[in-house]
Amino acid sequence: MDETRKIAVEEVDTVAAPPKARVDELVEAPAAAEPRRRDYLEGFLAQKPQATSPGEPGGEIYDGVIEALKEIFDPEIPVNIYDLGLIYGVDVTGDGHVAVTMTLTTPHCPVAESMPAEVELRVGAVPGVGTAEVNLIWDPPWDPQKMSDEAKLELGML
Repeated sequence: MDETRKIAVEEVDTVAAPPKARVDELVEAPAAAEPRRRDYLEGFLAQKPQATSPGEPGGEIYDGVIEALKEIFDPEIPVNIYDLGLIYGVDVTGDGHVAVTMTLTTPHCPVAESMPAEVELRVGAVPGVGTAEVNLIWDPPWDPQKMSDEAKLELGML
């Protein structure tokens, strides 16, 4: 082993603190630049949220339609049609016309004739809805992957 290599050890009582970082104000700003603001979030929390249109998600009519759809249950499966994934879309116009695009679990579903009518009645009863229209489509076909996690849990699929 080479004895010429030694590690030097030095004991000290104290170590000087490192210098603190400082941010100085910009002394000379270029003529085209805006002066630097200290708090760019000033007033952010005091701002009022923008109003949501009644027909958009979060709006009164849209949310009312979704709640109405969640009250309609498939007669063979103990889950509402919204969480079951049978509702493909809800469109609300400015004058209160609502169009619901939906499907059924199978074209041979025993409620194929009555379910769209029930959806139309329930959606039409939501305050603010002028007319309701239900478009029953088969493409893309429904599959269990369209169900919400709540529905899958209810059916023991999670």
